[in-house]
Amino acid sequence: MNMFNQIKGALFGVAVGDALGAVTEFMSQDEVNANYGYLTEMTGGGWLGIEPGETTDDTAMTIAVAKGLLANPSDPVGRIGNEFKKWVETNPRDIGNIIRTTFDCYEGDWFKAAEKAHKVLSGRSAGNGSLMRCLPVALAYGDLKKIEEITVLQSKMTHYDDLASEACLIYNRIAYRVLKGESLKSSIEEEIKETRYCDAIKEYPDVSPNGYVVNTFIWVLNILWTSSSFEESVQKAANLGGDSDTIGAIAGGLAGLYRGFASIPKRYVEVLKPKDELETLSEKLWQVRENETASGSSESNYTTPGSKQY
Repeated sequence: MNMFNQIKGALFGVAVGDALGAVTEFMSQDEVNANYGYLTEMTGGGWLGIEPGETTDDTAMTIAVAKGLLANPSDPVGRIGNEFKKWVETNPRDIGNIIRTTFDCYEGDWFKAAEKAHKVLSGRSAGNGSLMRCLPVALAYGDLKKIEEITVLQSKMTHYDDLASEACLIYNRIAYRVLKGESLKSSIEEEIKETRYCDAIKEYPDVSPNGYVVNTFIWVLNILWTSSSFEESVQKAANLGGDSDTIGAIAGGLAGLYRGFASIPKRYVEVLKPKDELETLSEKLWQVRENETASGSSESNYTTPGSKQY
């Protein structure tokens, strides 16, 4: 599979999982069943009253990270922050509490703002808001050390808790492996060894599908492990209820990366509101990778990090 198909699949996968899951966000599984049976289509609605194919903060912040990376690949934090500010200035309907608090605390330094927000929130900054947006980092760079560096920085800009950056690291290390040609299952299996997530693929999760990053990532890993298609992955996420749009976006990103854009049903793509922007960003991210290869930048030698403690 060519890399452009994978990169495009990843970005569209995030958006599709987001748009499908937004319909059932904050519902219980019983409420999802009562209202939709088993949701398979982008019907629109939900607590936000979204239109079919409309996305939320998950896609918006993923796009912001991608734009920031493209603006200054060597040192993107400032540009990512600028994109965050542009997005907030649009007065979005959906913005997570941790991220909103960080913006309220921002006075020119994102990392100080995140630390202050952590204190304001009584130490509760381990949300899933940096995990939902981190995938473009693994798409933009071929060097693992650079991926790890920027992955942590983009997380720490808004989420002070190490649990958030830990999940982002594992997620993007999985993405790195997939882009190197490994299967999704083997990539997951290797990267969760000896971590708090090692049992996520062994049994049905006994945790709430809420915004706590650990719970979110357990669900994502289990969904990816037990699904045989892109469509199955995002539908499973949507039918959880809870923070279904974010779980769908995170699972959809890796499912789209592994299976490629061609695996995403056309009926989803055709109604997706930001599809033109996602197309453009996919091309630009792919070009960054192509230029990196052409310039002779060497990708880091990768050794199995199964025993690594995050």
